[in-house]
Amino acid sequence: MFWKFKKQKDNSVSFSIDEIMKGQIPNHIAIIMDGNGRWAKKRALPRTAGHHEGMKVVKRVTKLANKLGVHTLTVYAFSTENWKRPREEVNYLLRLPEEFMGTFLPELIEENVQVRIMGNKDAIPAHTLSAVEKAVSETKQNTGLILNFALNYGGRAEIIRAVNQIVIDQNAGKLSAEINDEIFSGYLMSSSLEDPDLLIRTSGEIRLSNFMLWQLAYTEFWFTDVLWPDFREEHLLEAIHAFQKRGRRYGGI
Repeated sequence: MFWKFKKQKDNSVSFSIDEIMKGQIPNHIAIIMDGNGRWAKKRALPRTAGHHEGMKVVKRVTKLANKLGVHTLTVYAFSTENWKRPREEVNYLLRLPEEFMGTFLPELIEENVQVRIMGNKDAIPAHTLSAVEKAVSETKQNTGLILNFALNYGGRAEIIRAVNQIVIDQNAGKLSAEINDEIFSGYLMSSSLEDPDLLIRTSGEIRLSNFMLWQLAYTEFWFTDVLWPDFREEHLLEAIHAFQKRGRRYGGI
């Protein structure tokens, strides 16, 4: 299947999934799924309608990423700052994982997708945590794409948590070596994953919003004005196509 993107009024580019797969596929893609509320507002709908529509997009993007051979897809589902939103919206957001897993889990198993979660589990409601941990348990043997939910996650909180644990381990004599990047990364919630190669943020906002602050040090960023509920498979391919044209030097020449 071919997808066509119009870059300028007089310049467009076309490519197929097969062509994309001939290039370098990002090993780890992280997504800040932004714009659900604005999508709903434009349609005179409650913000919860935007979140529900956004959940459908996660399904489509997961399937395509798995097909392309992406190893890990991390989605920013609920941040430590999202608790500041109206209670009704927070409650709805924390019900979404139950609905998502309830309807999508059989497909995830069939697609050989492994579900993981990273974030502070202590404050997550029991019903939400139960649904996610059920999916984690029932997909742990799968060997395809890792679908990693950042749930009640914040980059600063993650770093502080890591520092505190390092101090505890040093005082207990469990850690005597000088701290370096590798040791510090091992204390992060993403310790079993490679750092993201590509970060996608929708809705036109150009900021990290406290997302994976350590891990994104040399990640390629791709921003789009498309609101998350309008994000389609072709947009993911466009982001990967842009990634494939970049030179990653990691500070070298």
